[in-house]
Amino acid sequence: MATAFSSDGEAALRRELGPAAAAAPRGDLDGFYEMGRAAAFVRGGGFRKVALQFPDELLADAAAVAARMEAATGAEMYVLGDTTYGSCCVDEVAAEHAGAEAVLHYGPACLSPCGKLPVLHIFGQQPLDIGRCAEAFRELYPDRQSRVVVLNDVIYAHAMGELEQQLCPEYPNIVFSRVVCEDPPGPALPGEVRQFGRQFLVEAPGGLQDCSMFYVGAEGLALTSFMLTWNRCPFSSFDPATGCSRHETLNVNRALMRRLYLVERARDARVVGILVGTLGVVGYLAVLQHLRELLHRAGKRSYTLAVGKPNPAKLANFLEVDVFVLVACAQNSLLDSSDFYRPVVTPYELELACNPAREWTGNYLTDFRDLLPGACAHIELPPAIPAAEAVPDISLITGELRATQLCDPPASQLPTSTTLACRDQTRALAEISPAASFLESRSWRGLEQQLGQTPVSKAVQGRRGIAIAYEDEGSEQP
Repeated sequence: MATAFSSDGEAALRRELGPAAAAAPRGDLDGFYEMGRAAAFVRGGGFRKVALQFPDELLADAAAVAARMEAATGAEMYVLGDTTYGSCCVDEVAAEHAGAEAVLHYGPACLSPCGKLPVLHIFGQQPLDIGRCAEAFRELYPDRQSRVVVLNDVIYAHAMGELEQQLCPEYPNIVFSRVVCEDPPGPALPGEVRQFGRQFLVEAPGGLQDCSMFYVGAEGLALTSFMLTWNRCPFSSFDPATGCSRHETLNVNRALMRRLYLVERARDARVVGILVGTLGVVGYLAVLQHLRELLHRAGKRSYTLAVGKPNPAKLANFLEVDVFVLVACAQNSLLDSSDFYRPVVTPYELELACNPAREWTGNYLTDFRDLLPGACAHIELPPAIPAAEAVPDISLITGELRATQLCDPPASQLPTSTTLACRDQTRALAEISPAASFLESRSWRGLEQQLGQTPVSKAVQGRRGIAIAYEDEGSEQP
């Protein structure tokens, strides 16, 4: 646990950085980054300022791509240096800071819909050995009547048409998913699946659970999200970078047991921190309000926190919080909180903990938009019952009694005002904040300004060097 919070920094200083593995060849920028399609998008929209968002592994090409795009379109190009949250999401906040009228998003993407700026996704045409991939598929599925749905990482979407041409004549029951960057209009057809920016039609008698899944791409968050959501389907994968194929051995049941344990922790929690993990996905404000109402009805106190990319050091500052819920895209919401002092759950897991009407059915949801009113998985909160009639439950973790029903607090405990109170006999008003009251009880409250208490002094020469080896400390080790 200690290594998650501090280190001597020597490893970072001595680390040798090599070239990015996924960087495109310099002579193939036009093909890899689809310059023609991107330029047509900018000219067709009449955009004069465009933001270019690159993941870390492609930043080496950012200057060259921006220069070529400016020459081809005449528009101003702004490269977004660091994303506010995950690089798979479109960073509309950083783009608006530059006054951009549109965003060109390069590299892997979660394909979460955005609501403010026009977006064009350029996934990058990573190489795929079609022959080797088809051979691996035949080895994994020797039965030509197998019902298989082919999924792929978006960076290999450009090659799926050729792979489909090779496999469809041999496998009559194979289904290829299609990458869609926007939500299709109209309701879904019977048997049609629309999730994670993928769309495909399943005609198996038993539906999707009668199919196997074949994933083209490396192991990562996208594959984990697929496996947890479609946990009744056996998965196999082919990694184009290594040329290796395998039946996925991730113990889905064990992973789900870990997530259900976090649901129990959320049921025991009294104070919940709502982490804002996205500012661009459509519906994030609605789900924030939904979670606040859910926690209020469940008798839990909530705080909304915007801390950027969450890490153990940041969240350790909020010791009063018992559990955190992360509102993020479908890929980034599954945060491994084993190194954190407090568990981090998803909005769906918080619903399982606090909404008595929602029961575990075996279907796991990672997209928070499915929980909103009007969505496919929305479940209304049941009416509140008096606290005296609520049936207590026993925590499986602490062994203590806890209330599981939505209860209204007794009227005698409701103050006339929850935010203002008399401060002294002069009837001056003071704002009451539970968070501020808790902060006052701490022995250390962070950096204090101490205005008027610090003597003024002239600027002096400071230390030189780096934190682990200042020049005036000498070379001897203690």
